[in-house]
Amino acid sequence: MILYEKLNKETSKEYAYRVLKDNIMSLELKPGDLLSETELSKVLNLSRTPIREVIMKLKSEYLIEVKPQSGTYVAKIDWNLIDEAIFMRYFLEKEVLKEACINFNENNLIDMEKCLFAQQLIADKENNELEFHHLDNEFHRLLFEGVNKKNIWEAIGKISTHYNRMRLLNEISQDKNKIISEHTKYLTTIKNKDINSVDNIVLEHIKKSADSCKKKIQYEEGGLFFK
Repeated sequence: MILYEKLNKETSKEYAYRVLKDNIMSLELKPGDLLSETELSKVLNLSRTPIREVIMKLKSEYLIEVKPQSGTYVAKIDWNLIDEAIFMRYFLEKEVLKEACINFNENNLIDMEKCLFAQQLIADKENNELEFHHLDNEFHRLLFEGVNKKNIWEAIGKISTHYNRMRLLNEISQDKNKIISEHTKYLTTIKNKDINSVDNIVLEHIKKSADSCKKKIQYEEGGLFFK
């Protein structure tokens, strides 16, 4: 398991949540792995109380499965949850981008440009999948926030944990410059208020990309991490 430095003002619970979730998302903790509160407490140098609370939070995000009289496991990646997340993300993001073409917060547009620049800086670095993934999600979070829909983005995030794990599996070999190119189109569409281009842009970036990723993962992984 990869450990991080504790951030300034980060509580023990927040630290444990960040470390465990990142390790699950990046597959350092693999689907089906058994988790021990005692071992996690030792590794993270924390009492079992915050560990237990974090496990329950991750359970609510479908990342951990607690089996009575058996143990606590990293959840296998669920194709049904992936399909639901793609459906939700695709249809909601189309409407959000259309709204952004009509009225968008200028500060959020600037922040999206900065986020895109950060993606460009790390795109060709090795072993950067998780960092790039966080920047990718931040770009879209700023989009939703820019039209006062941040709670909708949080709802999408909660159901998208399995979808995001699939994406991370794919991003190990994926050309990140393609994602950057599609993000650039998002920004150009907002700036030009080109609402007629939205459907095709989101179809390509979300739906087609997800369908391609599913086929590739199903072929390469052979269902090892999935249910």
